[in-house]
Amino acid sequence: MICEKSARANSLLRWLDSDSVNEDPRLNLPGEPRTECDRWLPFIFLHAGCALVLFTGCSDFAIIVCAALYCIRMFAITGFYHRYFSHRAFKTSRALQFLFALIGSASMQRGPLWWAAHHRVHHARSDKYGDLHSPTERGFVWSHIGWLTSTKNMATNYEKVSDFAKFPELRFINRFDWAMPLLLIALLYLTGDVLKASCPALSTDGWQLVAWGFFVSTTILFHATCSINSVAHLFGYRRFETPDNSRNNPILAILTFGEGWHNNHHKFSNCARQGFTWWELDITYAMLVLFSKCGLVYDLKPLPCTESLSEHAVFSYVDDKAGGA
Repeated sequence: MICEKSARANSLLRWLDSDSVNEDPRLNLPGEPRTECDRWLPFIFLHAGCALVLFTGCSDFAIIVCAALYCIRMFAITGFYHRYFSHRAFKTSRALQFLFALIGSASMQRGPLWWAAHHRVHHARSDKYGDLHSPTERGFVWSHIGWLTSTKNMATNYEKVSDFAKFPELRFINRFDWAMPLLLIALLYLTGDVLKASCPALSTDGWQLVAWGFFVSTTILFHATCSINSVAHLFGYRRFETPDNSRNNPILAILTFGEGWHNNHHKFSNCARQGFTWWELDITYAMLVLFSKCGLVYDLKPLPCTESLSEHAVFSYVDDKAGGA
C-alpha cells in the first residue's frame, strides 16, 4: 500500500514539476521514443475543451478575445521562444525576456528552456536520425504531435540552453509550465463573469471566454505551431539547397506570423528575419523592428552580408513527400 501511494505521488509530481520527469523510469527505456497513453491527456483535455462552445454559444467579444490571445501568444512563441530563446537572433532586457517567457508558457507549449533546447537539437539533426520531430524520419503524425507524447522527449536538457538556464526565473517558469495556462483560464472566467454583470450588452460570461479565449484559441495556436514541424517539411517551395527537407509555405507563414518561410530560416537560422522578399510577409519581424524602434529589443541579426540570395536560390516547388532537397 505504501509503495502504491508513493508511486501515485511520484506520478502526480511529474505532472506538477517538469524537472521531476528525470525520475520517470520510462526516460531510460531502450529504443526510440514511443507514444504513451498518459502523455495524451493534456491534448485530450485541450481539444475536448473546445466542445464547451456548444454550451456557451458565441459572441463578438468572445471571438475578439480568441483572436487577440492567439496573436499575442503566437508572437511570444515566434518572436521569443523561437527567434530569441532558441536562436539568439536579437537581444533584450531580462524583464522583457521574463514577460514573454510567461506569455509563451500560457500557450500550453511547455516552458521556454524546454522549447529552445529541443529546437536547437532539431536544427543540429534536421531530418536526420536524432531529429525529434522529422516527418521524413518518423511520419507526419509523429512530427506533428506524436513526439510530444513520449516521456523521452519531456526532459529539459539544460546544457543545450546554458545561456538562459542561468536565470532562475526562467527555470521556474520551465519547471511549473502548467501554472500560466491555469492562470489564464482563471482570469478569463473572472473577466467574463464581471462583464456579464457590468456589460450585459457584450453577451458574454466566464465559461464563454474560457471556451473561446483559452480552448479554441490555444488549440488553433498549437496546431499552427506544430505545422511548422510537419507540414513545412513536406509541402512548399525551396529557395535554398539545405541538407534538410525544409520548405517555404505561404499559408503557414500567414498563420504563424512568418515562421512558414521555413526553408529561408533553415538557410539562415540565426537571422531575425525569415521573410526575405517584399511579398514574404513576416509579421514577427515587423513587430521586432517596431520593438527595436521603441528600445525594447536591439541588435537584430541581419542576413549575412557575404551571402547573396540569388546565388543560392533554387526555387523548386515540391508539394508531396516524394520530392526532396
